[in-house]
Order: sequence, then structure tokens, then C-alpha cells
Amino acid sequence: MRLHRLDITAFGPFAGSQSVDFDHLSAAGLFLLHGPTGAGKTSVLDAVCYALYGSVPGARQTGQGITLRSDHAEPGTRTEVRLELTVAGRRLEVTRQPPWERPKRRGKGMTVDKAQTWLREYDAVAGAWKDLSRSHQEIGEEITQLLGMSREQFCQVVLLPQGDFARFLRADAEARGKLLGRLFDTRRFAEVEKRLAERRRTTEARVREGDAALLADAHRMQQAAGDAMELPELAPGDPGLAEAVLGAAAVARSTAAEQLAVADCRLTAAESAQAAAEHALAGVREQDRLQRRFAEARERAERLAERAGAHRAAEERMARARKAETVAPALDLRDAADAEHRRTADAEAQARALLPDAFTDAGAAGLAAAARRTAEELGGLESARRAEQRLTDLLAERAGLDRQERADEDVLHEAESWLADWETTRAALQARVDSAQEATTRAEQLAVQREPARRRLVAARRRDRLAADTADARRQELATAERAVEARARWLDLKEQRLNGIAAELAANLTDGEPCAVCGATEHPAPARRTAGHVDREAEERALAASRRADEQRAEAERRHASVREALAAATAEAGDTPTDRLAEETEELERLYARARAEASGLHAAQEELRRAERERERRIAAQQEAAVRAASRVANRERLERERAALEEELAHARGTAGSVAARAAQLERLAADLTRAAEAARAAEDTAQRLKEADARLADAAFRAGFDTPHDAAAALLDDAAHRELQRRLDAWQTEEAAVRAVLAEADTAAAARQPAADVAAAEQAAADAGRRLREASSARDAAARRCAELGVLSARATDSVRRLAPLREEYERVARLAALAAGTSADNERRMRLESYVLAARLEQVAAAATVRLQRMSSGRYTLVHSDDRTGRGRSGLGLHVVDAWTGRERDTATLSGGETFFASLALALGLADVVTDEAGGVRLDTLFIDEGFGSLDDQTLDEVLDVLDSLRERDRSVGIVSHVADLRRRIHAQLEVVKGRSGSVLRQRGVG
Repeated sequence: MRLHRLDITAFGPFAGSQSVDFDHLSAAGLFLLHGPTGAGKTSVLDAVCYALYGSVPGARQTGQGITLRSDHAEPGTRTEVRLELTVAGRRLEVTRQPPWERPKRRGKGMTVDKAQTWLREYDAVAGAWKDLSRSHQEIGEEITQLLGMSREQFCQVVLLPQGDFARFLRADAEARGKLLGRLFDTRRFAEVEKRLAERRRTTEARVREGDAALLADAHRMQQAAGDAMELPELAPGDPGLAEAVLGAAAVARSTAAEQLAVADCRLTAAESAQAAAEHALAGVREQDRLQRRFAEARERAERLAERAGAHRAAEERMARARKAETVAPALDLRDAADAEHRRTADAEAQARALLPDAFTDAGAAGLAAAARRTAEELGGLESARRAEQRLTDLLAERAGLDRQERADEDVLHEAESWLADWETTRAALQARVDSAQEATTRAEQLAVQREPARRRLVAARRRDRLAADTADARRQELATAERAVEARARWLDLKEQRLNGIAAELAANLTDGEPCAVCGATEHPAPARRTAGHVDREAEERALAASRRADEQRAEAERRHASVREALAAATAEAGDTPTDRLAEETEELERLYARARAEASGLHAAQEELRRAERERERRIAAQQEAAVRAASRVANRERLERERAALEEELAHARGTAGSVAARAAQLERLAADLTRAAEAARAAEDTAQRLKEADARLADAAFRAGFDTPHDAAAALLDDAAHRELQRRLDAWQTEEAAVRAVLAEADTAAAARQPAADVAAAEQAAADAGRRLREASSARDAAARRCAELGVLSARATDSVRRLAPLREEYERVARLAALAAGTSADNERRMRLESYVLAARLEQVAAAATVRLQRMSSGRYTLVHSDDRTGRGRSGLGLHVVDAWTGRERDTATLSGGETFFASLALALGLADVVTDEAGGVRLDTLFIDEGFGSLDDQTLDEVLDVLDSLRERDRSVGIVSHVADLRRRIHAQLEVVKGRSGSVLRQRGVG
């Protein structure tokens, strides 16, 4: 990487535009960057870092870059940094503009323009610059990928801070580890340590969880086994827990099996005793049943003897009923004949009542003859019916002609009236059509103006809303910025307080006989004590976290303010400066005119359609006039024809009606008379037939009663029983016989009689004995079931415990293996003799490379006296791996780098910085670093050492490198001719290049 040119505008202490030509400065190999304190020497290096990474080193980076702006710059001058460099064979130009708070172009107040970044590449073939990207993220990723190092690595490798490396020489292993970890990015090894520790904790938790489940099963087995099992006094994770649980489970299972065998024997004995008791109870119950059965039979026999008289009377009644049943058909036949005769006689009387008096004494034959004569007269009226119907039709036709005549007169009158107003109606409809067409044209013109007006109104409302949002966002941005400053100040105060009291914090870890981590002494006569209000690391870290959260909130507020401001600018550009109320009024007026034009235009189709309908109505009415005139001419002839036919029909009907009002009335009279005569003849014949059948039934009934042994038919009828009475009587007779047979059968049973002769059975005593035997059986069965369940439950729990032990075995092995690896990587294992963590081991290898590379230059700077070596010895109780010693060739002794003098520390730290730059460069993929900066420290060297250091730096030109030295030392201005001077003034600093050919 080689720097070519740097342009700075309104950055840091530089109010205007300043340029640095690194090509001219680098021509001599060494160049000097000098100036008074506070002039801005470090700001030049900050500008280089900001151009590449968008931020400056260390605590100088605050916010999003607003604080990088020069306080001396004019309000209208935008802060900008442009760097031209060559990296990886590509010539690039990076331009960055941090966020800029400037006056508003309209109105009062300030607005913030967001940060911008450009990346361009020089095309040697075309001889011009071409744009690559304007994205902050893309440009940052591209620069980091090309350089192969992060901002922190760049600041340590290219901008060599001597003070940091002097502290590095004197630092302990932990501080060195932090710096090397940032430079060589050994986070993956720390992540491996973390992952191993997490995996150890996870597997340990799983093992403890499995042991807890095993102990839970053991407690369940103890609960199931009762007093037959004792658990070991072990906790989850203790060695031997599984074996102890399985042993106790085996003892519990054996004891439970013995208890089950005893319970089986007791159950068998109880079952035998219960069976004997049940058999005795069954015998007693059977004897009791037979005795009660015999007693009940004796009682039933006595009741039968008491009802013997009633039984004999029922038998006699049944015998008379059976005789009467032979007369029943004759009785039924006589009753049916009598009922039929009465019915036909009533029907005859009703039919004769409807006939004229002339037919009162006529018989059935006379009535039938009269009915035939009436039917013949009715048939002669059919021709008269047709004539009467035709006369009705003629009258209807005549009435139709009259109605048609009146309708035609109305049509003619209405048509004449309507046609008289035709011209006026046509002119009015045509005027409506013309008006609607004009409204349509006007609506189309207004529609073109509506949408732009509506968009401007929406934009104006959005502009007003965003103006308020912008003010709110600005206030929130200022509030978050103030909180961020307060939080950072709070953190810095706590950090300073902690540093002031760090002696007490270090003294808390001192132990008599152990060396001090600061001075190495083993005696601690007066260790520092913590005072009230002491700040520890946790408090400082909490303050730092709060400061970072406040910075994030401020960044979010700045982003939101910028977003709202951009939206406001867009809305203002679209809406203009016209007030929203005025735009709303204009839009509303335009909408009202448009709506009225649309409403008027919407009637165009209806007006055209109404005009067409009126024209069709005119044609229809003219045609109706012509048709009415034709119908009037034909009606005269039809009236004359109908009048002649009506006169002939009325003459014919007068002869056929006689005294009736019409032919239909005469026909109805004849039809009713013929029907009445027919019904009366049929009723008379039926009455004569039923009278003869009644006489014959009386004769047959008297003969049947005599044959059955009854004196009269009335006696036979009285002896008959209906079905219900017959069934009831038969049921009583059958019940008597069944009861008598049952009683005789019971009394004849031998076992029943034998039981009756024995003493009364004691069922209650037998039941009590059986209940006692059953209770003892249930108790034995419950005891046996409990023993069986205990055995089964212990078997299931033992099997589950055995399975858990078997499943936990691989997990225990994994835990032991992971625990060994985690302890080894963390440096806490006994196998790790030097207590070196994995990350420290990797960093130790890197430190060994850095020490080797630094020794090459240190020997030249110290005239071969000093050599840097890496040491992995432990210091006190700390861990080993990151020790750094210096070997003094004059004494042959190896000592700590903290014992070097001020000047020796400077050139040792310079050699270490240069060596570190070489190693980090190789680590970053071999990116060539052609421009380096070394910051301060030369004032501690004598002339000879200074010459040797400058010779070493001058030797870097052998690799075509240029080195910029940042220093106040006046002697360097005499030794180094190529200089970049920073001149400080009240209106800001300026840059001057001197001694450049």
C-alpha cells in the first residue's frame, strides 16, 4: 500500500482545504511531520484512517463523524477527506464526507446532511477515473479486503504508536494478550475455548440430569419397597452413584420376591376356607327355601277349599253359555235382517217426501215408468240449449263492438292532442341533448386538472406533517446526543477513578510469600486499601455498556432525523410553498366544478334516448290513427249481421222455455224430477225385499232355540256371554285348576316334606360365617396383589434404572473427555504444566515470530547489544505463554523488558513495532506496506542512538518504503530534509511541505 495524495477540507483543526503530496514526500524515503503541540499532526494521520475506514483511531471517534468537523470552518464549507493510494496494484481514490450540520436553505434553523462516500479507480488504458461505488458498506468491505487488515491492525501496523508499544513492553501477559488478540484475530481460538467450556457445562448438566432421574427412580423404588431398601448418601454427579443404586435395587427385588411367596401361601389357605363356608351357606339356604315352600303350599291348599262353592257355580254358568253359542248365529242373522229392514223403510219415506203429491200412492213400478217419461222430455231440450248459448255469444260480440268503438274514439282524440304539441316537445328534448354534450366536454377538461391538484394537496399535507416530525426528530437527536455525551463522561470519570484506585484492586490479590505482579516483591508491608466509593471493573463495564447504548440511540436518532428530513425535502419539492389551506380550497373548488359537470354530463345518454323514444311515439300514434279509421268502417257491417241472427234465435227459445225463465232452468227442473223418481222407485223395491228377509229370520231363530233346550229365543240370548266375559270366566276356571295341581305337586315332593320335618334353618349364622371367610380371602388377596405389584413395579423401575445407567455410560465418557479437553484448553488441567490457554498458546507463537522479526532491527539500533526473546515462564500465580525478555549481550543475562531505560525502551518498542508490522503484513496475505508513520519517542535518544535508529528507518527504503516520523525533536528537522509542517493559527491550521525536490 502506497499513499499518493491527501486532500483535507474543514477537518479537525484545518479550516480550509489542505493537500499533502505523499509522492514528493516519499521521494527521499524519510520525511518528518512536525509542528507545535495541538497544531494537528495527529489529525493528518486521523484523516488517512478516516478516508480508509470511515472512522478515526481510539477515543477521538465519537458519534457518526460530526465532531470531526473543524470549528474554524465557514458554515457553508462541507467537511471532506480525499485520499489517493495504490493497493494490490490498483490505484484508488476514496472520498468521504461525514454528516454535516448546515443552515437550512429555506427558513431558519439547522439541518443535517447525511454522510457520503465515493470510491473511484484509475483506468490507465482510458486515462480517466471510473466510479466503483457510493455505498458505505461496499466501500468499507472493499478497502478491508484489499488491505487485508482491520482498522485496529492498520493503526498498529501503519500508524506506529510508540507509546502503545512501550506499554506493551512493560505490560503483563493479560494486557499483551488483548493487544495481540486484536492484531492477529485469535477470537476463533478463544471461541474454541468457550465452546469447549460450554460443551463441558452442557454434558455435565446432562450427566447431572441423568443422575437426578436415576435418583428419582431410586426414590420411587424405595417408596415401592418400603423398609426393604436403603439408598446411598450420594448426590447427582458423584462417582459410584449408578452402582450403588443398582445394588440397592437388587436387594429390594429379592426381598419383594420372598414377600410375594408368603402372600401366595396365605391366599391359597383363605380360598379353601372361603369355599367351605360358601358350601355350608348354600346348604342352609336350600333347607330354608324348602321349608318355606312347604308352608306356602299348605296355606294355598286351605284357600282353595274356601273357594270351592264359587268354582262349581262358575262351571255351571260356562255350560249354559256353551249351549247358547249354538243359537248365536240365528240371533245374529235376525238382528241383521231387522236393522236392514228399518234402514230401507226410512230411505223409502225420505225419497217419497221429495215427490209431487200425484205420486204418493204409486208403487215401485209406477215410479220407474214416470222416471222414464221425464228423461225422454229432458232429451228434447238439447237443441234449445245450443240456441240459447249462441244468443249469449251474439250479445257479447255486440258489446265488444261497442267497447272497440269507444276505444278507437279515445285513441283518435289522444293522438290528435299529442301530435299538436310535437314540435314544442322535440325542441325541448334537443336542447337537453346539446346542454349535456357541453357539460361532457367541460368535465373532460376539469378531469385533466384534478389529479395534479390532488397530488399537490397530498404532498402539502405530508410536508406539514413531516415539518413537525423533523422538529421532533431534531429535538430527539439533540437529547440523545446530550445523553451520549453524559454517558461517555460518566464512563471516563469511572475509568479514571478506577485507575486512581487500581493499587487497592491489585493489592486485594496479594498473598504473603507470593511475588507482587507489579514490583515482584514477596513481602507486602503496606498494601493499598480500598477507599469509600471505590470503582471496580463491573461498575466501569456497566458505564461503558451504558455509553455504547447511548451512542447507538444517538446514531438511531440521527438516522431517523436524516430520513425525515429527506422525506420533507421531497414533499416540499412536490407541493411547493403554497399553503395547504389554499391548495385544499383550490382542490375542493375544482372537485365541485368537476362533480357538477359530471352530473350534468351524465344526463346525455338519457336525453338522447328520450328524444329517440319521442320520435318513435310520434310514428306509433300516426299509425294508430290510421288503424282506428279502418276498424270503424268494418264495425257497421258486423252490427247488421248480428241483429238479424238475434231475432231468429229469440223466437226459437220462446217456444222451448215454456213457463221457465230459460231453457237451462227448464232442463234443471226435469233433471231433478227424473232423479227423485228414480231414487223413490229403488227405495220402494229395497223395502219390500228386507221385509221378506226379516220374516224368514224369525222362523229360523225360534227353531234353533228350541233345539238348544231354551224355552224362548229370549232365554237363549240371555245365556250368551260376550267375548270379554267368556275369557274372564275361562281364566278363573283355568287358574283354579292350575293352582290345585301346583299345590298337590308341592305337597307330594319328598325332599320338601323331609325338610319340613327338620328344625328351622339358621341362615343368618351361615351368612356371617361366609362373610368372615370372604373378608379373610379379600385381605389375603389384597396382600398378595400388593406384593405382586411391588415386585412388578420394582422390576420396571430396576429395568429403567439399568437402562438409564447403560444410556448414561457414553455420556459420562463424553463428559470426562470434554472436561479434560476444556481444562487443557483453559490452562487449568494438571496436564497443562504451564497453565497456558489455547489462545495464549497461539499468541505465544505469534509473539515469538514478532520477537524474531524485531530482533533484526533491535540489534542494529543497539549496536548488537540487545536481543528480544519470547518466554513462556509463569509469573507469580499468573499463566505463562506471553512473556517478553531482552538478552543483554554485554552481560549475557536475560532480563525483563520493563528494566530498559527510557531511550532503550523507545528503540526496543520501535523495533517491536516494525517487527509486528512485518508479521501482521504477512498474516494479512502479504500486502506490501510502502508508507509507514512513526509517532513520537525520538526525544529520549542520544545522538548516536538516534543516528542508528535513523539508519534502520532509512534502510526501509531498500524495500521502496517511505517512513513518516511524527516528532517535536528539533534535531530531526536538521537531519530530515523532506518535511510536512503543521502551522497553527487563530483561524485554523495549515500544512506546508518543505525540502521536497
